[in-house]
Amino acid sequence: LSSRTSAAEKEMGGAEKREKQYRAHLGVGDHHDGVTNVHTYFYADEAKCDQHMETFLRCIDASSGSSEDGFSAIKLTALARPQFLVRFSEVLVKWQRFFYQMAAEQGQAGRAVLDTKLEVEKLQEALTNLGIASKAESQQWFTEENLGTSGTVDLLDWHSLFDSRTKLSRPLLIPNRKTGQLEPLLLRFSKEEEQQMKRVLQRMDVLAKRAMEKGVRLMVDAEQSYFQPAISRLTVETQRRFNRSQPIIYNTYQCYLKEAYNNVTGDMELSRRESWHFGTKLVRGAYMEQERERAAQMGYEDPINATYEKTNEMYHRCLDYVLEEIKHSRKASVMVASHNEDTVKFTLRRMMELGIHPSDKKVCFGQLLGMCDQITFPLGQAGFPVYKYVPYGPVNEVLPYLSRRAQENRGFMQRANRERDLLWKEVKRRLLTGNLFS
Repeated sequence: LSSRTSAAEKEMGGAEKREKQYRAHLGVGDHHDGVTNVHTYFYADEAKCDQHMETFLRCIDASSGSSEDGFSAIKLTALARPQFLVRFSEVLVKWQRFFYQMAAEQGQAGRAVLDTKLEVEKLQEALTNLGIASKAESQQWFTEENLGTSGTVDLLDWHSLFDSRTKLSRPLLIPNRKTGQLEPLLLRFSKEEEQQMKRVLQRMDVLAKRAMEKGVRLMVDAEQSYFQPAISRLTVETQRRFNRSQPIIYNTYQCYLKEAYNNVTGDMELSRRESWHFGTKLVRGAYMEQERERAAQMGYEDPINATYEKTNEMYHRCLDYVLEEIKHSRKASVMVASHNEDTVKFTLRRMMELGIHPSDKKVCFGQLLGMCDQITFPLGQAGFPVYKYVPYGPVNEVLPYLSRRAQENRGFMQRANRERDLLWKEVKRRLLTGNLFS
């Protein structure tokens, strides 16, 4: 690994002359002017990404030594240039929007993601009429080898076409709904971008192999929505490789996003079709203020649920879907990463109703170190797998993370007061019984 870092430094050194390791970039994921307060920092060289990978490897080793069936969390923006993740995300979003545009033209607007199926013949006709592909070309796209014999294309089929379509000798043109003009989906990744794809997958591969070796599960954290499509796509690619016999790689779903249920159900259906284990961490979400500000400044729809109650509903809906899958197939696992007592109670009730036992280790719980111990400790004492999430890093970077957790958990101070009262009650009980240390 040290030799790979050295090679990366040499490769980048001549071109960039050891420029600053970080550069601020405003308006991530778009080319509009005047966007401020995004505060995302882009890595200037590959050596830094390799250093982050080394840090993650040490964390995996530490997780292995501290507990059985440990977890280690990573962020993909530490392993790849965020510029690349933004560009890749933009392409994936355009490709998916094109699918839904075709679905609307076939009278299927508003359907659930897995119920939306395009008729291939109508789709081929539309592609020909739009001038996107000739009939012969579209017939090559939609072969039985790629799509089976159903005569329809769902979103998962559509995504499976993505790789082969972007390797065409000429750029794939799709219609821009605002202008009505055909625009290239992708002007082909540059050599550097192709290298970025290889490098991030190589780093994830190294981390996944070490996690398997050490008996640690690897959680890929969710990040801002302008990174997330690429992060999820790269995580799923890794799950396809490493989750064949057990869930080593966990993807994270943010339930404050309006698309959370579609994302969960779509990825789970892919795991069913390809017969790998679906591993997920469910969170409410951490970037609400930033996401809403950016949406308002750039003029696109707010991706966040309108109210906290709607987010709660989304969380429980996604969680229930995963719990049902655990009951029926046993090839799914979930971390309920929540400080919300109602969510924990909901999970326990549904586990009992579905016959999911704590010893199955298909459902685990996670709370931040120092938060909600009145939830963590009773769960552990009752035999449930429960984890304390330990953030690490420079103070100036960890404090904003913790402040977002406080924003996310609106009742944090009330719960802290309750936890203090419970601790004081226990101290008094021990003093009165004369068993202070038992």
